[in-house]
Amino acid sequence: MRRLLLLIWFFLFLFPLAAQVNVDSLHAVVQSKKPYQEQIKASLKLMENYQLKNFDSTLSEGERALKMARRNTDSVSVAEIKRHVGVASYFKGNYDVAAANFIEAIAILEKSNQPAKLAPVYNELAKLYRKTRDLDRALLTYNKADAIYRQLRDTAGISMILNESGVVFEYRADYAEAINRYAASLELARKRGDSLGVSYSLSNLAGVYVIQQKFALAEENLLRALHIREQLRDSFAIALTYSDLGVAMNHKGDYGKAVLYLGLSNEMAEKLKYPELQSNNYNELSAVAQKQGDFQNAFRYFLKRSALRDSLYALEKAKQIEELNTRYETARREKEIQQQKSKIRIQRLLIAGIAVLAILAALLLWSAYRRRQLRQETAMKTELMKQQELAIRAVMEAEENERERIARDLHDGVGQMMSAAKMNLSAFESELPFADAEQRNTFEKIIRLVDESCREVRTVSHIMMPNALLKNNLGDAIREFTGKLNQKDLRIHVYTEGLDQRLDSGMETMLYRVVQECVNNTIKHAGAATLDISLIRDTDGISGTIEDNGKGFDASDPAIRKGIGIRNISSRIEYLKGTVDFDSAPGRGTVVAFHIPLNEPNS
Repeated sequence: MRRLLLLIWFFLFLFPLAAQVNVDSLHAVVQSKKPYQEQIKASLKLMENYQLKNFDSTLSEGERALKMARRNTDSVSVAEIKRHVGVASYFKGNYDVAAANFIEAIAILEKSNQPAKLAPVYNELAKLYRKTRDLDRALLTYNKADAIYRQLRDTAGISMILNESGVVFEYRADYAEAINRYAASLELARKRGDSLGVSYSLSNLAGVYVIQQKFALAEENLLRALHIREQLRDSFAIALTYSDLGVAMNHKGDYGKAVLYLGLSNEMAEKLKYPELQSNNYNELSAVAQKQGDFQNAFRYFLKRSALRDSLYALEKAKQIEELNTRYETARREKEIQQQKSKIRIQRLLIAGIAVLAILAALLLWSAYRRRQLRQETAMKTELMKQQELAIRAVMEAEENERERIARDLHDGVGQMMSAAKMNLSAFESELPFADAEQRNTFEKIIRLVDESCREVRTVSHIMMPNALLKNNLGDAIREFTGKLNQKDLRIHVYTEGLDQRLDSGMETMLYRVVQECVNNTIKHAGAATLDISLIRDTDGISGTIEDNGKGFDASDPAIRKGIGIRNISSRIEYLKGTVDFDSAPGRGTVVAFHIPLNEPNS
């Protein structure tokens, strides 16, 4: 509080003493039609005059001056106006408004390269940071102002920054650095012959000494400051110094001197009509009386202090309190409205969220149901294909077994009977008397027919049961099969590649039957002169083509495609998981092409 009073005193009394201004003449210039430069200069002087006497007048004059400066695009004057508005806002307690004005002024002056005008704004902003206890930022800003003053070699500015920044270290309890800065400021003030500046430094030093309980040094510095101010006949400063002496003596325990100094300060404060200082002094007198055990006087001083405080608030603060109350009620109602809106918005969001979650849940359930259905359908299709495959395999195996049985019956039954008939006929030949050569020739023809029938039965049995696959690979078995065909008008060419390594026995049998069926169809229906058979095995599988130059057929005819021969070929290729294509047309032969993958399961 002591520092605040000193600061207020500095602005209220130092500047008016330095330069008295004629407010009426300045208003006349501002309201006249004189050139802009004269008007803005008068307006700035008015703001300096009002700055710490009438904050509202400072702000209203600043608002009018800002409009004039902006109309004339005078950014430097805008910055100066912003500084005065910031100071007035600071003392009104509007720290955010003050900071905004200071920062805007700094931005303009930094860009305009106006160091002499920039340094004071840095000092004001630093005091604001110090007031709000943002001490790191306060010191940083003081350092910026100090750097400018040192560059300008402005010792008055340097001395001011040393005093102001010393308070930061005092707040930090770094009393050694605070004393160093106050002492440096004191030395500069002495060199300039600035007795008033000397008194400020002495008061600041005394404040630290009181905290450090160095009461003798504190009293000595305050008495020296009092002597300077008495010589200057500065009643306000003298009253503050008496108050500081009373506080120091109270802390020292010299209650008699404390009561004396505080009483002298109150006498002067009463003459100056400064109730704030009187209130602080009565508060200190009450504390002194309590320490002395004089509770009656302590209570009396407390009542006087309370009366002054009540008077101060009644006269000066009633309007502010009403404004604050109005602001509070307005803010409270706005807050309630915002809370209600927020509640409704949250409810809507919750409803929307629940709806979205419900939709998502329904979609997830539907997706799970569809996936389950698809899995079931896939399983059913897989099982059906498996059953079909098993059925085809059973049919194929039954067919092979039946072929084997028929072949065995032909070979062991009919074949042996035909051989026995030939043997009996040959034995009977020597016993028969032939009437002539023609009878003998007829008998020999009969024996030859029986012999050819035996060979035919043997060939058919071998074709139906390919024993060649038991001892040869697929390629050799096909060559052996085609080699036994007695077809003078049909030239058969067989080409194989990569079949030296044996395949699965089932696959070999199926492929053998496919080739066999194609050859038989060619012999029976095509009337072809040539038949080319090609089987090639590579990394992809086995590819085969069976091509003839016969009369061909209509491959698009459904009746032909449903024939037993084509169905036998297609079912065997499908059983092997392969593909087959029939390419034919009347008059241009037939091509049967198929491909069997080796990496697919075939059983």
